[in-house]
Amino acid sequence: MSIGHPPEVSLILVHYNDRPHLEACFEAIQPGAFSPSREILLVDNASTDGGAEFVAARYPEVRLIRNASNVGFARACNQAARESRGDYLLFLNTDTVMLSRSLGVLAAALRKSPRAGAAGPALLHASGKTQVSFGARVDFMAQFVQKFFLNPYYKVRPRRARAPRETGWLSAACLLARREAFDDVGGFDENFFIYFEDIDLCVRMREAGWGLLFVPEARVLHAGGATTSPRPAASRLEYRRSQIYFYEKHNSRISLCLLRSYLRFAIAARRAAGRFRGPEGRTLPAEYRRLLDKKRPSP
Repeated sequence: MSIGHPPEVSLILVHYNDRPHLEACFEAIQPGAFSPSREILLVDNASTDGGAEFVAARYPEVRLIRNASNVGFARACNQAARESRGDYLLFLNTDTVMLSRSLGVLAAALRKSPRAGAAGPALLHASGKTQVSFGARVDFMAQFVQKFFLNPYYKVRPRRARAPRETGWLSAACLLARREAFDDVGGFDENFFIYFEDIDLCVRMREAGWGLLFVPEARVLHAGGATTSPRPAASRLEYRRSQIYFYEKHNSRISLCLLRSYLRFAIAARRAAGRFRGPEGRTLPAEYRRLLDKKRPSP
């Protein structure tokens, strides 16, 4: 591909110690796997597992960006987006495998809908079970309803659905964004280290007048938790930190108060049940207290 002809799609992946999934992920996005012209950028967040070296040796066409430290998912994605040239930006987790034609299907959905800012596929477990990768509004009551009522429904419906549908947010495990829309809202908010940065991006796109499309005909296998599962307690804390920041940005004081009250109860219950043990038992409860006692910034 010549320098004078930019690709249609820039594939952006962020790697942090996920070497076991890299080969399957990259084999699925090789040139013969889909029709849109593409470039691939991988941001390595100071991994120590040899994954970046493997990609550099096995896939020399990949543009590798190495960070000296783990700067988080949002910042790494923005780094690659600034260096990319495609009309569309595909943010893709390294623990995914794109099934045949899926990228072409997502790109076609955006071409047909000029005011759609992003499109996302159905995410599947290796068993074929559908993951929840989209939803509506995110506040305390909406999350309660989604977790206990809508998620079981969504896990079944995408198996039967085929037509694209409007939605409120999409998962960045695999998210095809129109560059114009991504730039319009300033990219990912780098105050999110990991978690909720995709929902925040989607909320801001919708507020700017862009639509979001869930495209179930496009399908992607997603292992999930590849980089966070080795440190589950720390990952849960990071999830709550991002969740609270999201609520501070987008939700009412009542919704934020309900979330804080729920988390205080949940943390107390976990401590009473002996869930905090070893070094975590000495540090995590204090970390949660600091997080929950932090005052909401004045508007």
